[in-house]
Amino acid sequence: RSFMNLRELVSALNDFASLSLAESWDNVGLLVEPSPPHTVNTLFLTNDLTEEVMEEAVQKKADLILSYHPPIFTPLKRVTWKTWKERLVVRALEHRIGIYSPHTAYDAIPHGVNNWLTKGLGACTSIPLHPSTAPSYPAEGTHRVEFCTDNTEHLDMVLSKIKDIQEISCLTTLPARVEGEEQTRVSLNCSQKALLDVVALLSQNSLLYHKTEILLLQKPLLPHTGMGRLCTLREPVSLSDIIERIKSHLKLPHIRLAVGMGKTLESPVKKAALCAGSGSSILKGMEADLYLTGEMSHHDVLDAVANGISVILCEHSNTERGFLSELCDMLTIHLQNKINIIVSEKDRDPLQVA
Repeated sequence: RSFMNLRELVSALNDFASLSLAESWDNVGLLVEPSPPHTVNTLFLTNDLTEEVMEEAVQKKADLILSYHPPIFTPLKRVTWKTWKERLVVRALEHRIGIYSPHTAYDAIPHGVNNWLTKGLGACTSIPLHPSTAPSYPAEGTHRVEFCTDNTEHLDMVLSKIKDIQEISCLTTLPARVEGEEQTRVSLNCSQKALLDVVALLSQNSLLYHKTEILLLQKPLLPHTGMGRLCTLREPVSLSDIIERIKSHLKLPHIRLAVGMGKTLESPVKKAALCAGSGSSILKGMEADLYLTGEMSHHDVLDAVANGISVILCEHSNTERGFLSELCDMLTIHLQNKINIIVSEKDRDPLQVA
């Protein structure tokens, strides 16, 4: 067969990259959904959904557009023919085309946009600059409370009161030896709200209270997942060599360059910090020989240069778009060849060198 139901496809796309990895400010997932049942024969990939790209998607009979950047970001108060973003929604619904956007979820995944961008540097090892945390805690609750006591009767009373508190889990009691004395160690997990009740209960008995430990549970970090990448090149190469590698990888005739204070085109690059798109906030304060991103503010470039860090800017979407052909191959395998996947030919960065 060469089709998938839209909901089945969206579920498979969410499996490919969990939307929980996206930044909290982002607007990801299914943004436009034609009335069900909606069948997808052709999935159309683009970096930006412009009107020209929408026209191409209509011509190529796309059933779902995967637009890396969310075309709907600030809320729409109406859907008319007046502004270009509204017109995209009108066109999509008239032609029964869904719109799905992954954006920063694809930045974070190990096989995503930033990983693709690292390939422009040559052989290197990379780690995320800002690692992603797992979507949930390893156990329920955000805090763990532990205390010891040797008074069994009193403990039974405290435990029965604790059991009346909502949002408590993993309550265990274990025999323990404290300074040679037989005691009972109590451990429980709880939410922030329940923590206040537990503390209030324990504070009624100062002896218990003084022996209480409260631990903040951290969500575990996910390996190779997160925003930006810090890359260590296997062999240091000159800045001019790196420039050529990046131009070749991104298929660009020009890049913009700021040479770090005290550096030249011959200076070696061993460590590079990169972030696809607009990287200022992710790269800030990172120690490296080079920052590679799409765009950065003038003042952030001045800061980097003053710290001896060279900066290469390629324009925002030029640091992302090349990933789409790799994505096309990955999704073909992930979706088991069930649908036709095409990459936009009209999608391009709005800026050019004149």
